[in-house]
Amino acid sequence: MTDKRKPYKTYTKEFKIEAVRLMTGSDTSPAQLAMELGIRRNQLYKWKEQLEDKGDDAFPNKLGRPRKEEQSDMATLRQENKRLKEEVEILKKAAVDSSEQRNRYTKILNCRGTFDDAIKTNIYPRRERSYF
Repeated sequence: MTDKRKPYKTYTKEFKIEAVRLMTGSDTSPAQLAMELGIRRNQLYKWKEQLEDKGDDAFPNKLGRPRKEEQSDMATLRQENKRLKEEVEILKKAAVDSSEQRNRYTKILNCRGTFDDAIKTNIYPRRERSYF
């Protein structure tokens, strides 16, 4: 026996707003209105609550996957966020140096193995030796 599920119905924003308006503005009961519209009574109350809470932003039309550009933007932001968190950790370790040493290379050695070397060199740039 194979039971086939009914596919989910999607309703437009206008339909939802009109259904809530009919529920609040007419003399018919929500149960009767739900039967006429072919939806469950509970759904009407959910839509009404969403409309009261969020107003015009209540029913966004988001179907399917996000667009490629949104995905790439999110990936870039995640990478940048990760890099900045690592830099903050390095700076915290450098600031809490127990021996109060000012040598930046000693501080890098204290952080060795924790973070990427490229990040360390960006935070603590090497200076060229001027005495040779």
